Amino acid sequence: MSVTQQYLLDSYRARLHGEPEPPAPGRHDLGLVREVRDHRRFCAVIAGRPVHGRLQRTLTRWLRPRAL
Repeated sequence: MSVTQQYLLDSYRARLHGEPEPPAPGRHDLGLVREVRDHRRFCAVIAGRPVHGRLQRTLTRWLRPRAL
């Protein structure tokens, strides 16, 4: 069963029982991504690592041609 089918089934059951409908799938994804980002930044600060530019520095290190 797909997420959409499960959502439609849950909505139908909620209407039958007079309960509030569940939130639509994906409705809170952006908030979750922000919370994960904030948590990772917090953990970096606590560990004494730089907060900004870590991804770019890592990609540069991985993609930089190595001298033979």
